[in-house]
Amino acid sequence: MRAELLQGLLATPAFTSPKYLYDALGSKLFEAITELPEYYPSRTEAAIFEAHATAMAALLPAGATLVDLGAGNCEKAARLFPIFRPQRYVAVDISVEFLRKSLGSLQAQFPALAMLGVGMDFSSSLTLPPQAGTGPRVLFYPGSSIGNFTPDQALTFLRQARAACNGGGLLIGVDLVKPAEVLQPAYDDELGVTAAFNRNLLPHLNQLAGTDFRLSDWQHVAFFNTGKSRIEMHLQALQALRVCWPGGERRFAKGERIHTENSYKWRQADFAALLKTAGFTHIPAWTDERGWFAVFWAQA
Repeated sequence: MRAELLQGLLATPAFTSPKYLYDALGSKLFEAITELPEYYPSRTEAAIFEAHATAMAALLPAGATLVDLGAGNCEKAARLFPIFRPQRYVAVDISVEFLRKSLGSLQAQFPALAMLGVGMDFSSSLTLPPQAGTGPRVLFYPGSSIGNFTPDQALTFLRQARAACNGGGLLIGVDLVKPAEVLQPAYDDELGVTAAFNRNLLPHLNQLAGTDFRLSDWQHVAFFNTGKSRIEMHLQALQALRVCWPGGERRFAKGERIHTENSYKWRQADFAALLKTAGFTHIPAWTDERGWFAVFWAQA
């Protein structure tokens, strides 16, 4: 992990994986982001599930294991338990302590449902442990987190997901292309919660890699890259500075950036084609009335 982080910091331009935004505090800050008026994805997706969950449930294999990728506080999946009726719930997240607390609370609400927590970074490899069961699985990947992957990375991930389904399928939320004036505030809110979420990466890097980043040296930058159809988040140096760690250092010029996250926005037909390329079949989708967001079912 340390080697991966330092390799990114020494690159030109510097970058880190968005997975490192989600330490315990980062996970809580992201929860707060989903409550912001500017952040449309969570409430738009929730409305789609509320309107169409019964139709989705009709497509799911009976008695399947529900595998919640990037589970966080587990609330999205928990709202669907009464309709989907999974045989087992497997929550997967990189933030282990946050996940442990979330599952502890959830198990008290649903004592009859078998639950398993898996602390794992599935961005590079999606291999579930034997305790996840051998029957069909419904991989649940809401929240448009697939947008953190480049299109090539997304294809690799979807192929791994198809293999992990054991004959079940994938239920995935995808943020669709829309005007920049809607996108931009969702990642640069007036209250500054997204800025805090992005800047919280720095003390996390200090903890993981032994760097000496100072919060006061960096500001949040977010914009929509029209040519690549993605929101980009960066941290920008407010002055010329040097960041040190045991055995190395990196100098940053004033205005130089660390690229911390992408969030790709898809056209519905293009994402359906990507799912087919990954080997999925029978790919219905549900959208909101504005066509801002889509939830796909992809049969493995």
